[in-house]
Amino acid sequence: MQTTDLRNLLRLYGFQTLKNVLKTVSQTVIVLLATAAPAKAQSTKGNYNYLDFQNKPYYFGITLGYNSSDYRVFRGKNFNIHNDSIAGVESVTGPGFNLQIISNLKLGENFDIRFLPGFAFAERSLEYDPSRRGRLDYLKKIESVFVELPFQVRYKSAPYHDKRLFVLAGLKYSYDIQSRSRTRQATDLVKVSPTDFAIEYGAGMQMFFPYFIFSPEFKMSHGLGNILIYKQGFNESGILEKLLSRMFTISLHFEG
Repeated sequence: MQTTDLRNLLRLYGFQTLKNVLKTVSQTVIVLLATAAPAKAQSTKGNYNYLDFQNKPYYFGITLGYNSSDYRVFRGKNFNIHNDSIAGVESVTGPGFNLQIISNLKLGENFDIRFLPGFAFAERSLEYDPSRRGRLDYLKKIESVFVELPFQVRYKSAPYHDKRLFVLAGLKYSYDIQSRSRTRQATDLVKVSPTDFAIEYGAGMQMFFPYFIFSPEFKMSHGLGNILIYKQGFNESGILEKLLSRMFTISLHFEG
């Protein structure tokens, strides 16, 4: 009789213990789910437009930009010896604008490969300071229309409130289609090569909107090779050793 009562008590208390354990586990799961949901919402909070573009492997767009360009001037070694009519020469910055098409391929979450073919209208000048008294300074203005083929790699930060910062670097090939009209002018004092290669680097910010991505950006371009073409018989050309191109650009990208 006592053995039967003991078994009944064990069954009763064992069932009650199991019931309490299951109740505790269920309460714990509910608490964990309740705390996990706000955490997930917090991780995506403010990035609703970004999520619409997150799964797109590539996208396209257009670029409008303003540029400011000049030359890095290197004088010849014998500038002061063989030249008696020009006291100095320096580059003068000129304005311009850019129009490009964007092709963007995503590499994972943070990297992009970008190809931005387009046109750049630029103006650069060389200012000569004559050594003879009574003569005024004069400018040699060079206006160019470049066909540009830039390749870039871009690194982007984690998104925050539908915004993310980025840095970029790359190479650019450019060809001046305006150079042919200049070669017809026999009075040109300085000639520059129509072909140029440059390195580029810059930074900017992506802003995600419901139907497009808006990205203001600034970058610098530095020419890699000498673009000066020596013209015999002109001091303005002979006193220079080489010219390297430079360009600062502020761009507005519209992608989607």
